[in-house]
Amino acid sequence: MTDSADDRLQARNNMAWAIAVGGIGIVLFTALLVFAWTFAATLFLLFAGMLLGVGLNAMSTHLGRLVALPHALRLAIVCLALAGLLSGIVFLGGTTIADQAKVLSSTIKSQLGTVKDFLEQHGVDTSYLDFTDAKGETKPEATTTTTPAQAPSHGLPGAGALASSGGAIISQTLKVLLGTVSVVGNFFIVLFLGLAFAAQPSIYRAGLLFIAPANYRGQATMIVDRIGETLERWLIAQIITMAAVFLVTWIGLLIIGIPSSFILGIQAGLLAFIPTVGAILGGLIVVLASLASGWIPALSAFVLFLGVHALESYVLTPIIQRQALDIPPATLFAFQILLGVVFGIWGLALALPMMAIAKVMIDHFKAEDAAPAHAG
Repeated sequence: MTDSADDRLQARNNMAWAIAVGGIGIVLFTALLVFAWTFAATLFLLFAGMLLGVGLNAMSTHLGRLVALPHALRLAIVCLALAGLLSGIVFLGGTTIADQAKVLSSTIKSQLGTVKDFLEQHGVDTSYLDFTDAKGETKPEATTTTTPAQAPSHGLPGAGALASSGGAIISQTLKVLLGTVSVVGNFFIVLFLGLAFAAQPSIYRAGLLFIAPANYRGQATMIVDRIGETLERWLIAQIITMAAVFLVTWIGLLIIGIPSSFILGIQAGLLAFIPTVGAILGGLIVVLASLASGWIPALSAFVLFLGVHALESYVLTPIIQRQALDIPPATLFAFQILLGVVFGIWGLALALPMMAIAKVMIDHFKAEDAAPAHAG
């Protein structure tokens, strides 16, 4: 009887301990989700800085295979080369980029107005599309009769009008300044984090592994190294793909005779960083911009877009990234849409590397589970 009572007491204690541990785990997981949701923008910013550091470290590693130099010197050469390339693009093509961007903006607005008119002529309700007209002007308001009391005064404006106008000007100025400071600040945060991670990757790797429990540090080391290798291969492949998409799009549109071909090539190359969704957005912009030159150039640009997309999807990605990632397109697209809807442009742009990290971890644990089965 005593042994039976002791066994029941031990079972109750074990159950109470399991419930307590499970409850603590649920609370901690919920707190982690709330923290991630609240500071999602900051976490994405940190993740972007880490990706930049991984990319710089990967380029430094590849340079080390060509020249035997210390890591710091190789990183400095890579940074100077990238800064020189960017400065050269801005110096040689800065005026061209600015002019073509201005022309492209007005062309896109014009074509959006044309598309809206076409849809309305064919009975499609476009009231939910708040487009401006072809000239980029706002929609005309309904005409109202002006009473003598409303007649414009040619005298000096009153104090209230001056205060209202001054307040509006100050408000708009502050919005522009704060937006500019936010963008520039985010850029420098990502740049600083990337340089810091790339300068001393071993220190941050050791610090990350130190957080893991001692019993699981070996598995954590394998996972971290595998994630680093996967992201490095993917980033190098992505840079090559983006450069190829830029060159093919720019030269193709130049041959077709589409205005703003250079800036369209740049945006196509940049959007190639975002799989599937980026290609669709880039193709839509190219076709809209080409409609201003006529149906034949627009059709030629559409065929070029299909060719570039086929080159990216069926040639570059299978050859360059065959050892980097192996994620089903439908799964990736669904994950992109989910993160894009929830977190905006950050989630859309960084969905693939986040999914790559998750896939590496899942593959590792699946291999761990399969090993005892094979051993048995």
